[in-house]
Amino acid sequence: MNNWSEYVGYLASIFVVVSFLLKDIKTIRTVNLLGCICFVIYGIYSGMLLPIIIPNAVLAVIQIYNILKKN
Repeated sequence: MNNWSEYVGYLASIFVVVSFLLKDIKTIRTVNLLGCICFVIYGIYSGMLLPIIIPNAVLAVIQIYNILKKN
């Protein structure tokens, strides 16, 4: 790996996979949010990869909304 952004991309993948292993919904959303943020960073620093940036930015907003909303 030549670029630090590749490490961020792998970290993002790890967060997303781990989020599928969890049971508590708030923890799932939080871990998945971290993955989305890492993917957005990866997409930006890997040459503005919009197919990576856009869906993960939208998912991050959805996760934040669901974490913060009152039941």
